Amino acid sequence: MDNFIFENPTKIIFGKGQIARISKEIPAGAKVLITYGGGSAKRTGVLDEVKAALEGYELTEFGGIEPNPSYETLMKAIELVHKNQIDFLLAVGGGSVIDGTKFIAAGAVYEGDPWEILLRRGRGINKALPLGVVLTLPAAGSESNPRAVISRKSMNAKLSFYSTAVFPRFAVLDPTKTYTLPKQQISNGVVDAFMHVFEQYLTVPMEARLQDRFAEGILHTLIELGPVALEDPENYDVRANLMLCATMALNGLIAAGVPQDWSTHMVGHELTALYGIEHAATLAALAPAMLTVLKDKKRAKLLQYGERIWGITEGSEEERIAQAIAKTKEFFEIMQMKTNLRDHGLTPDNIPEILDSLRAHDMVRLGEHQDVTPEVVRQALELCF
Repeated sequence: MDNFIFENPTKIIFGKGQIARISKEIPAGAKVLITYGGGSAKRTGVLDEVKAALEGYELTEFGGIEPNPSYETLMKAIELVHKNQIDFLLAVGGGSVIDGTKFIAAGAVYEGDPWEILLRRGRGINKALPLGVVLTLPAAGSESNPRAVISRKSMNAKLSFYSTAVFPRFAVLDPTKTYTLPKQQISNGVVDAFMHVFEQYLTVPMEARLQDRFAEGILHTLIELGPVALEDPENYDVRANLMLCATMALNGLIAAGVPQDWSTHMVGHELTALYGIEHAATLAALAPAMLTVLKDKKRAKLLQYGERIWGITEGSEEERIAQAIAKTKEFFEIMQMKTNLRDHGLTPDNIPEILDSLRAHDMVRLGEHQDVTPEVVRQALELCF
């Protein structure tokens, strides 16, 4: 395996009733901005629970952070931070709220145009307001990593940034707060976590045996319990395991010492920015085709994946790889995801626009080998219809 440095400073506070202890994690006298999304935090009572736990603090609220959080909305929050002299941020929600709050944290102290944070992919960003998380939608893993993805509607752009300055100080993971999620969000969360593992695991062999087994354990758990969650959403043990899977899939552990791909994610971001397709839905539609096009470069790991995850041991290498990809697509469909871009209203006529968008955002050398070019993406997209 490659050399690596692994450090994750986020304190995970896991289990029932843990929101009550967040005041122990936020400095006394802090001026706290609570951020949330479209209103479910209010409807489910989570926001009231958070506010009760922070009795005595000076609280300000900022709601309306969208799925695929928009730069335009987040800039309004930054103005509020300055106006109210906020010194601590608390994100209540899922990955979009957390990503948006990370951008607020960095943008509020950035000397210059905050859009530069995204244009520079976070390079040189070494300070931010402190933030914590109360997670209500397990999927993105943003609660314990230093990454965020932000959209700018006026530019049809969806860009990511990385900075250790935006690691959440703590994250409360109470599985009971996921009971009221719609089935579609359960499906999205499972597929999102699954694909996070894929992008780090399905590359090339690195003799990183423990990382592989960690990754495979997450995949097995998602495959076993994802469908159960759709049928029994208030099963605490199921929800707890899935919540932890989503966190462990993207907290840096399984990425230590191994190459990473992320090409499917980058193409998916363009589909979201251009056509408003939900993030996990883009991944479910793209992944089987991307794996098919890249199967020769990923041959060894695809064979390992097929054997260890799906028990595929018979047939030629080509047959086993084809079965592994088919089983992946079948799992997405079991999770009630669409696996064809035509089902999202697209046609092959959209391919040139997608490729132009990739080029415009300098996404022209993707993947673990930096050889997933727009032409390779074209081949994959042609298989998505």
